[in-house]
Amino acid sequence: MCRWVAYRGRRRFLEDLITSPAHSLIDQSQCATEAKTATNGDGFGIAWYGERDEPGHYRDILPAWSDDNLRSLARQIGSGLFLAHVRASTAGRTTRDNCHPFVHGRWSFMHNGQLGDFERLERRLEARLDDALYGERKGSTDSELLFLLALEFGLEKNPKLALEAALGFVLREAIALGIRPLIRFTAALSDGRALYCVRYATDRHAPTLYSGAMCPLTGDGHCLVSEPFDEDAGRWSEIPSGSFVTVSDRGVAVEPFDPSGAVQAIAV
Repeated sequence: MCRWVAYRGRRRFLEDLITSPAHSLIDQSQCATEAKTATNGDGFGIAWYGERDEPGHYRDILPAWSDDNLRSLARQIGSGLFLAHVRASTAGRTTRDNCHPFVHGRWSFMHNGQLGDFERLERRLEARLDDALYGERKGSTDSELLFLLALEFGLEKNPKLALEAALGFVLREAIALGIRPLIRFTAALSDGRALYCVRYATDRHAPTLYSGAMCPLTGDGHCLVSEPFDEDAGRWSEIPSGSFVTVSDRGVAVEPFDPSGAVQAIAV
């Protein structure tokens, strides 16, 4: 399973989350404590928002701990909204196109989890994309395809409903193929304004997700992380499975997330 961190708030350097903390994202790439595999060395990536609508984007196939470029970039790049990811591959080869985050226009997206029997589902899922979005598919991961499906189902208009519809479509197609649906989906995404996160699974094993203020005393900035990067128990709260989180100028909101209700709507 992958590890990731997402941040929205006052502008700060990426190193404050990626390299500096005791259990930073780079540390988690070598010794994650809440994942099936301790090592997440199949590439990494960052997406950050600055003066332009589209995010800056950097990915590579090297393990995060061995890339000096990442440390240098994290030390120099400041942003009030960014996503960072270290990958442990479950589907797709170790190529740059398969490294998270993925971007499309002003949107960025990263994922930790898996689709069961993805090899059997992939063709049917890809067929749901219109030609333009299908042409955007560069890699071979289930994560990138889920992102494109969310765009297909209206991510630009309503992120929560689009993600519910995308996963509901996956559920429907799995059932149609006689596959017992297995979705484990903890994801972060942004349009450069708000930060959205989801924790969901069809079983009891949703990948972990924690929420915490960057500075608990002042509420300065908010982090969503796969696992905490320090031992300050007062800072972190676990997000329940079946949740959709929005971090915006209005604060942090948590809503129920249930793709099963979208299955029938998609079929109509």
